[in-house]
Amino acid sequence: MIAPKGSQLSPRLVGLLNTFEETLAGRLRKLNPKDKDDVLSLSWMKLAMESLCGTHNDIKSLIAEIDLPVSNWDEKWIDVYLDISVKLLDVCIAFSSEISRLNQGHLYLQCVLHNLDSTTSDQFIRARSSLDGWRHHIGSKNPRVENCSTILDKLVESLDLPKVKNSAKGKLLMRAMYGVKVLTISVCSVFAAAFSGSAKKLLDLNVADTYLWAQAFNDLQGNVNGEIRNVLSSGRVMVLKELEAVDDTVKEMDPKIQDGVDLSERNAFKNSISDLDRKAQKLSQGLDLLTKEVDGFFQILLAGRDTLLSKLRSGGAVSDRMLTGNVEGQFVR
Repeated sequence: MIAPKGSQLSPRLVGLLNTFEETLAGRLRKLNPKDKDDVLSLSWMKLAMESLCGTHNDIKSLIAEIDLPVSNWDEKWIDVYLDISVKLLDVCIAFSSEISRLNQGHLYLQCVLHNLDSTTSDQFIRARSSLDGWRHHIGSKNPRVENCSTILDKLVESLDLPKVKNSAKGKLLMRAMYGVKVLTISVCSVFAAAFSGSAKKLLDLNVADTYLWAQAFNDLQGNVNGEIRNVLSSGRVMVLKELEAVDDTVKEMDPKIQDGVDLSERNAFKNSISDLDRKAQKLSQGLDLLTKEVDGFFQILLAGRDTLLSKLRSGGAVSDRMLTGNVEGQFVR
């Protein structure tokens, strides 16, 4: 199907391609949530980022296995790769900034919990102030995340495969890269929707059934995007599950913090404080784990760019324009 005229893929190359696509299908099936409540949880988002890292490492291994020297890469392949990678680096920076912003909200919650150790009126006033600060902080928008839609739309345009002439290995590489791009764009659009609280950030990609991973992807996309749209259409303000759990407890405690706690309510209020502490810790820990995965993906992208640029410089495979203009101009951002 992908071999150029007058040539055929060897059984070895067919085997490598099939292994890559079957592995991708397995990752997609594993990512498909068994329970709709898993969607938009930090644990699911961590798993999604792990799948991205694994798939990008798989394509790196495939390139090494097919032994397609950089000198044989068409300039437009390299242009496309470098353009995609710098856009993904921008997306990673946006996600990292949002995770950091959400984690900063933990400081407000710690102040709330500290001030609720006492039931004096002064401490309650401070607790109310910290809660107001938390609501304002969590409810604010991150312009970097808001701008992700524009970047993702550009990445969708890159899904059209560059034409490959007289190279079976080249066509194999382009086919495999298509799967990597589809998974990457899909996961990033889910993250953008989750962090922004907007279903407009979601992308629905159409994948032909000629790919071994197509059915697994279509199932995943339908389940995840469908649940996110249901959640957002219900009017929920807090989209991330762990963040919503904290907000629910805050809303439950708020009237008592505002009006004071009667003697008969003190035990129940202490339980609410403990509940808030537990949920706040779970949120903070989940954000920390997700940060590590996003940072890991960022490093994989950087390493891929560094490797390619090093080979281009040492092999003289492409024009000076690509090395000094397109490449380095994009890299220093």
